[in-house]
Amino acid sequence: MKPDLIEFKGLGGLKLVADSYGTPGNPPVIFAHGGGQTRHAWGGTAKKLAERGWHAVCLDLRGHGDSAWCPDANYAIDAYAEDLRMVARTFAERPVAVGASLGGISSLLAEGEHEDPIFSAVIFVDISPRVAEAGVENIRNFMSANMIEGFASLDEAAESIAKYLPHRPKPKDTSGLAKNLRLREDGRYYWHWDPKFFSGPNGPRDPRRPERLEDAARKITCPALLVRGQASDLVTMESAQAFLAVIPHMEFVDVTGAGHMVAGDKNDVFTEAVVQFLNKL
Repeated sequence: MKPDLIEFKGLGGLKLVADSYGTPGNPPVIFAHGGGQTRHAWGGTAKKLAERGWHAVCLDLRGHGDSAWCPDANYAIDAYAEDLRMVARTFAERPVAVGASLGGISSLLAEGEHEDPIFSAVIFVDISPRVAEAGVENIRNFMSANMIEGFASLDEAAESIAKYLPHRPKPKDTSGLAKNLRLREDGRYYWHWDPKFFSGPNGPRDPRRPERLEDAARKITCPALLVRGQASDLVTMESAQAFLAVIPHMEFVDVTGAGHMVAGDKNDVFTEAVVQFLNKL
């Protein structure tokens, strides 16, 4: 199934690009990826949801993938949350939000800090208000390692990913990585996101105070699911349990053999958890 490429307008009129799977008008599901990723992280799950009668929309967040880079480098978490609200309002019915890492935090704030409901349900993928700082540091080190100089080849990029994700088998064919990298005129490959997302003054990191996220979480009344990677270095079982205590009605799935990148590590298991949850709605 080949998706349709569609566009939305985010905060400040910024162009946001998405892949659309399934029939528009069917119950919508918005997928929001993690920092440094692109909409392609969700392709396998989106295809299966479309086959089951959902309209799955995989969004490139601002500054990522084929979405526009923000002229004033506004990559504050509030901008991401408002982008999701604006995209959600374009559908005839409230969509389900599926968000990983940055996309999950944005979904949490988009719903929990708005006076009116935005989503019909939320699925949080390996996020919690309180995270292990060592895991955050691992992500920052990986993202910054080749941010400026890029890679000489896709194989070199694959080596970098393999060091960051040693539990995931290295692909024999690295051509699929081209979706997450930009080949520039100098012949080198660069990550498919604006470096100012990481190094600019208006990045998403500072506002992620645990207390703010917990306050937002307490206001979420729609159906919710937390999917954690059992080997996650970011979300410990203790922080997951604390998150569940803040949203008592939230369901929980712990995915064996998966780290922080749950959908990429165990896509079949992740997809089945999402399908089972959506079938209850």
